[in-house]
Amino acid sequence: MGANAPGVMTINQEDALKDFLENVTEPFTLEDITAFVRMVEPKQSGRLSMEIASLIDSRNIAFRLDSRHWVSRRGCFESVPFVINPTKLELLNGILIPGHRCIPFANPDLLPQEYVFYWRGSPVPATTTEGPPDDFYPYYCLFGEEYAPQYVARDNPENEEAFNCDPYEDPPEVSITTLDMRNIYRESAFVPGDRFVVKTRDWRAGIFDLERVGKDEWPQTELYAWLEAAEGGFEDAFSLLGPGSCTEEQIAYAYWYGGKRMREIPAYSLEDFLFEKTDRIETVAYGIESRFWFAGKEIPDSRVIESYLLPPDRTLVEDILFRRQVPISEYVIQSYVRDALFHGEEDVPLILERIVPPSIHLEEREWKILAGYILDTLDEFKPTYTPFADQAMGPIRQRVGELHTAVIDLLARLNKGGVDPSWLPKHTYIVLSQIQGHAVGVLEDLDSDEGPPEGDLEAMDNSLDSMIETYEDIKELIEEALDTFRRSNLSVVKPRPKDGKSNPWRMVQISIGGTGVWRRAAVPESYRLQELHRVIQGALNWQGASVYRFSVEKKTNGLSSRAGVLDSKLKIEDLCGEGISELIYEYGTKWTVKVIILPRYDGEDAEAVRCVAGEGASPPEFIDGPLRFRKSISALERGNELERQTALHELGQNFKAEYFDLEGCNRNLNSGILKTGFYAHE
Repeated sequence: MGANAPGVMTINQEDALKDFLENVTEPFTLEDITAFVRMVEPKQSGRLSMEIASLIDSRNIAFRLDSRHWVSRRGCFESVPFVINPTKLELLNGILIPGHRCIPFANPDLLPQEYVFYWRGSPVPATTTEGPPDDFYPYYCLFGEEYAPQYVARDNPENEEAFNCDPYEDPPEVSITTLDMRNIYRESAFVPGDRFVVKTRDWRAGIFDLERVGKDEWPQTELYAWLEAAEGGFEDAFSLLGPGSCTEEQIAYAYWYGGKRMREIPAYSLEDFLFEKTDRIETVAYGIESRFWFAGKEIPDSRVIESYLLPPDRTLVEDILFRRQVPISEYVIQSYVRDALFHGEEDVPLILERIVPPSIHLEEREWKILAGYILDTLDEFKPTYTPFADQAMGPIRQRVGELHTAVIDLLARLNKGGVDPSWLPKHTYIVLSQIQGHAVGVLEDLDSDEGPPEGDLEAMDNSLDSMIETYEDIKELIEEALDTFRRSNLSVVKPRPKDGKSNPWRMVQISIGGTGVWRRAAVPESYRLQELHRVIQGALNWQGASVYRFSVEKKTNGLSSRAGVLDSKLKIEDLCGEGISELIYEYGTKWTVKVIILPRYDGEDAEAVRCVAGEGASPPEFIDGPLRFRKSISALERGNELERQTALHELGQNFKAEYFDLEGCNRNLNSGILKTGFYAHE
């Protein structure tokens, strides 16, 4: 099969690569790792060194020291100190919840309940703690807020069963593995504000040593130096690597780019740094996932399928599909073949059409290679395949295959349609890529004669329900956006008025940085920026109490910079004439709004300034920026009663984060204040 094709690393070689990286602690060269891989799997390949280097760099699984040397995650983080700051809840209950606190100082293949901690030479005993899942999610959110329930569920079989009972509702109570810290807190006279310095004794096995540090032992100047290094490390990681494949990767590279100072004490705990100390880094939406990012900014969308699963040493079959924007491994193709056998089908063209929908054009040579591979796979699987043994996996494989085909087809049609991505829902391509990636993972898991345990299959089925629902939601939003796009572009073929005069209008998209809130409004092209300012204020239900300015953002070597403040008397048509289609609107000191000017259309005689689409409730303008806004929403959803009431006081008693009031937005846009243009600080 393809995994053993000439010039491609075998499964044994990839396993050897992983073993090397999990064990090496000193800097290594390409010759070192290639020799180890060849020793484990002697199959020769002239390209092996190149494939290893490409895999390490593309997957970000080791850090480059220079042009010849890398250092492994283990080599970077083993014995390096970091800080855990126990919460009041933990101190009151005499426990410590490992959760996400050992990122990136432990092997990411381990689950938190597998870690072992030592105190003064003796292992800390484990215990269990019961409570509602919401009480525990904050201790796992650095893995990504969306993954916290999965980590809680995977703590023990009882939790998995409880979560699988209803994929749409959390169970009322779960138990998680915690450390029994009662004697340690007592004998060390531990008080709120004290913290633990933690050192990794064994990165691969997840073994750590704890040592108490008093709350006043470290000078603030030293903590500030660490804070500066940490902020720089995260910002360099964002600029050089983008959003990455996961939050764990972002954190690992932040510590790497943060340099020696970030890997020393005195230091803040990672939780305290990200959620309390920094105003330059925050958690932002990234499709259906979350990432860390520049505060007040949003991660830009992409017009290609992001694939972190497909290796750089692709087989001929995988490379053909990759170039046609179907980034899947041969294991996924084999899963489609198993699905065909499950239904008693052996029609090669039909199987290939499911893998590569008709919306994607294949050259004759490509079609023959793919069809030949499918035929060979059918011949290999048929003698031993039995539908009876596939009863548990077959229905799930069919559903996820249909979802994957639908996503690939939709992405292909979007790329063919000539639609400006600015018209599409926010992060359209990212969301579809993430659904495609999750579907690929399930298909690869189901390319097997022996399926996963029943509990894992049930979890797959439940996650598939969620994926399908997300796909249907984004597809509906895309169809609405495409309908708006078509209607707005009908003016291209409309006849000119007899007097030869046109009435040019523009759609503008308004997105508040660091939030998921956006609006799309229709405005005359003749509007000046000071009038666009009023439209933004009305669309976001703000009152113009702060100063504002417009600027253009330029990018040099991947880094953004301001190109200077624009005169508020400039017209939209003037900017478009200069080729400017994106603006930055800074409002006060805390809010940054991105404005995208969409294609021109001819307005009707009675055309009115109006909002046509949007998402999310706008933050009150006096809240202290997007980070505070997100924290208030989190408190509203998950906080205790006091936190909820505080959040309601800030957000408004009737605030609903997901609610977008289109009618109310248009009332604001046509209010007396907007028409008279009476806004402060203009």
